[in-house]
Formats: sequence, C-alpha cells, structure tokens
Amino acid sequence: MPGGAVTAAVGPGPGPRLGPGLGPGLGKVDGVIGRLREIGAGLPGGDGVAVFNRMYLTVTETVRDRLTACDRPYFADPVAMAELDAAFAGRYLLAVDADAAGGRPPACWRPLFELRADPDVHPVQFALAGMNAHIQHDLPLAVLDTCHRLGCPPDELAGDYDRINGLLAEVETTVREQLMPGPDLLERAEPLTHRVGAWSVDAARETAWTSVLALWELRGVPLAAAALAAALDGSVGLLGRALLTPLGFHGTTAAPAPGRLPVAGNRPGVGRTPRPGDQAQLECSGLPSA
Repeated sequence: MPGGAVTAAVGPGPGPRLGPGLGPGLGKVDGVIGRLREIGAGLPGGDGVAVFNRMYLTVTETVRDRLTACDRPYFADPVAMAELDAAFAGRYLLAVDADAAGGRPPACWRPLFELRADPDVHPVQFALAGMNAHIQHDLPLAVLDTCHRLGCPPDELAGDYDRINGLLAEVETTVREQLMPGPDLLERAEPLTHRVGAWSVDAARETAWTSVLALWELRGVPLAAAALAAALDGSVGLLGRALLTPLGFHGTTAAPAPGRLPVAGNRPGVGRTPRPGDQAQLECSGLPSA
C-alpha cells in the first residue's frame, strides 16, 4: 500500500461525526497499522527508522484502542481523530516511500534516514529524532489537512489534539525508560542525557499547535503559507540532526526487542509543569513559544 493511500479524502456524512460514521476513518487507521507492521518486518531491529517505526506502531495501536472504546469514550470526536490519525501517519509513510524509491524525504526526516545505520547514535536518539520530525512538522500539516477535509477550524479539534498528544507523551516516557543506558554506563551517558533532556514531547506539541494557528491564519495567502511550511520543515530538520549527533555508544547498547511497547497511565495534555530544555527546544525550532 503506498503511503499516500491512507490519506485519501473521505468527507463526513450527514449529522454528527459519531457512531457508525467512524467506519471509514477506522479502516484508514487499520491500513496504517498494517503498513507500519510491514515496514517493521522488513528492517533490522537496530535500524534507526525501525526504532521509531516500532514506537509509532505502539502509538497508532493505542489510538485505535481509544477510538473503539465504547464504555468510556476517550475522544470527543472519534471520527475527526481517526481522520487526523490517518493523515498524520500518511506523512511519515510518504517519507518512507520517498526513501525506498531512492528519493529525498522532507528535510525534517532526512537526518533520521541518513543516520539510521550509524552505530554511534543511541536508539533513544533515533526514537526522539523521529518524534521531533513527526510532531513538530507532520502534525501541524495533518491538523490542517483534517480541518480542510472536515470543514472545521482548528479550535474544534483542540481538546482531542491534547488527548492524542497525551498518548504520545506516555509512549515517550516509556521509550526513555526502556532505551536509556543503565547505571553501569552513567558516566558515558551524561552527554546523551543532556542531549535528549533538551527535547520533550510536551514542548513539541505546543510548538506544533502554534504552527497550526499560524498556518491557518495564512490559509488565504498560499505563498506565505508555503514559505512558512518550508521554513518549518528546514528548522525541524536542523533540530533532528542535533538530536542525532553521534555520541560513541557503539557496542554498549542492545537494540530494543520488537513488539508493542507498554503505555503508561494517562497524563494530562495541558497545564503541565515546564521541563528543563523546553525553551531551548523552541528556540532551536525557529518558532516562538506558545
């Protein structure tokens, strides 16, 4: 299945986007999950793209679980979130397809694809570099795609945006806990701890929402919107390259085992306490803080 196939437009049916209307969007999410599993099966475990792909599969399976939760609905508008999830994933899949075809992925993804086999880059760096590209660049564009498709402004998706990004934060925490070196490597791990500590999913999603609002305001000025999107692509790529600076961990860390990562308990999407490095991350991104 080509990456773009999962982003095919399906307009909302009449009435509220609830209940049976979830079917088409859920089918797209299932298609994404199948494609992520296919990609993972074809890559060695230590490959940098495989590290991110495994983590992203966990996120997407978790979102699907929440979309179909009937006893306690997680999303206020599951139909819109299914559309957003498919559009969001489609941008990563297009990058995978571009690389597989011998082309160049978007600038935000190039560091991960170019350094995927570097033995001196730690697995947690690969995971966070992929999250950086996907959240700070792909997510704002996917939100806008979804708004245009469903005919709604971003504000109508804001509550569920926080919820879906809360799931990303849960997985990020698990990834850090599973992939960071143990106590026996603390001295060598200090540069790694410093580097990955300067990036957080909370700051990334807040920056992404700022980008959503800026691009939405420019929707009637295509040239300005395209220029901002291109600048966003480039600045996110620069931050990704910094996250992937080789730190000499060759031979000290085993590749993470395949399979679904456990997801921690729910974390609030708003009102969180600022974490060290948040402001530095926003400055690196080239965008103003929220």
